[in-house]
Amino acid sequence: MAPYDYITYELLDEGRVARILLDRPESRNAQNRGLLVELDDAFRAAEADDGVRVVILGGAGEVFSSGHDLGTPECLAELAEETRHPTYLQDGGTRRGAEARMLQEWHHFFQSTRRWRDLRKITIAQVQGPVYAGGLMLMWCCDLIVAADDAVFADVVGTRLGMCGVEYFALPWEIGPRRTKELMLTGDALGVDEAHQVGMVSKVFPRAEMEARTLELAQRIAALPTMTALLIKESVNQTQDNMGFQNALAACFSIHQLNHAHWAEQHDGMPIALPEDGVPRWQDAPPVVVRDKTAARAEQG
Repeated sequence: MAPYDYITYELLDEGRVARILLDRPESRNAQNRGLLVELDDAFRAAEADDGVRVVILGGAGEVFSSGHDLGTPECLAELAEETRHPTYLQDGGTRRGAEARMLQEWHHFFQSTRRWRDLRKITIAQVQGPVYAGGLMLMWCCDLIVAADDAVFADVVGTRLGMCGVEYFALPWEIGPRRTKELMLTGDALGVDEAHQVGMVSKVFPRAEMEARTLELAQRIAALPTMTALLIKESVNQTQDNMGFQNALAACFSIHQLNHAHWAEQHDGMPIALPEDGVPRWQDAPPVVVRDKTAARAEQG
């Protein structure tokens, strides 16, 4: 593997566990194009290595991932003509109108996440801090989610960008339809204990112990015969797919593109809602609060 700029990759437990860390802590591990391309390469490297049995996906620093990169200097450089990332000139990137955005998002947000979900190894997401929007996608594609006790989960793209959800829209499958509607319509977060109660999170560890205890869990799973682990994963994934998971994801991706196209038509190509549409500026939005079943809006802690 070539050296990575935006992630780290290491082998643990005598090569039986691969740990991939998003490594942009100064940007809260926001997902610029370079990071996503490197992540795909690292997942494929772990999948190709027959010594690896379990893959841990985490993030360096205080936040697992704040979601899609919406404008860091690295992100803007990837879009600039003189420093453009090569992937913006392929897979539909040179097409016009909604087609370019649809194809680019299909390749780098939607299809890649589905591919990681079906990786031929057991995967564990190791998450901490606020996990928002696109950050949810990266943990949802993993087989297990281990969370620090400071983790909270929110998809704020509805209340801040006027969007109907992220490209890999697994939230209804993770927490149920009514709770999904509530969180999307309010922008509230799900606390880590409730996330565990509804089955989205597998384990909750103290923040200071998360890395060591996640590795301990990975080592326990790595002790299983590889065929057993793979067929357990495949049995569950195929059951979910036969319930309509893949078809629902594809349908919701198309709806997501319609949502983008609507705002782009309204705003001279800007594919999100603006303050005049009834959403706050991203920078001025009220703080995300954890959902409270007894209040219309929880008191800010």
